[in-house]
Amino acid sequence: MAARRLQELLQELYGKLWEALGPQGWWPGETPLEVALGAILTQNTNWGNVARVLAGLKAEGLLNPGRLRALSQEDLARRLKAAGYYNIKAQRVRNFLDFLAQRAQDSLAVLAQEDLESLRPALLAVKGIGPETADSILLYALHKPTFVVDAYTFRILSRHELVAETCTYEELRQLFMEHLPQEVPLYQEYHALLVRLGKDFCRPQPRCPSCPLNEWHHPSE
Repeated sequence: MAARRLQELLQELYGKLWEALGPQGWWPGETPLEVALGAILTQNTNWGNVARVLAGLKAEGLLNPGRLRALSQEDLARRLKAAGYYNIKAQRVRNFLDFLAQRAQDSLAVLAQEDLESLRPALLAVKGIGPETADSILLYALHKPTFVVDAYTFRILSRHELVAETCTYEELRQLFMEHLPQEVPLYQEYHALLVRLGKDFCRPQPRCPSCPLNEWHHPSE
């Protein structure tokens, strides 16, 4: 498909979702640390469970990199229990906190001063942090212009014939970044709208009649 046509379709898709669903106000979290922890903890669980964990940490005054790192592995895992897979996630949180300490003296503000090109590979090298988690941290906690791709993105775009089902994470990420302005608020809102569409309409068993994209033509039409 021609680049110009793809650009038009991606802009059209965003406009339809915005008009139908409105701003989503993502990512939940009062501080960059909350957002980063949320991105790690939300793997394989729903946001309600993650919100409970973050609220508990906040109530204990533990939403601080140094205080979290000072907890034993057992104590940290116990506090993450509601998020599921808590032993694995405790190790992933600790890996991220060690990275933050070594690279940015425990400061997400210092980390945010780095450029995307050096920061993204460094985050991806942290054990337990894959592309979706890394891009979520970069986009929502550090305000870097990188597009977050998830299962909803794959499903929606492949059903509308914008990408092949064999498309990789990086290919789909680049599709958005090459055909849209590299703007943090746009990327945040676009990703959030796709998540909303995927949860409410473009499910494994799709709810096409009520979907905002039901009348949207496929490129092949």
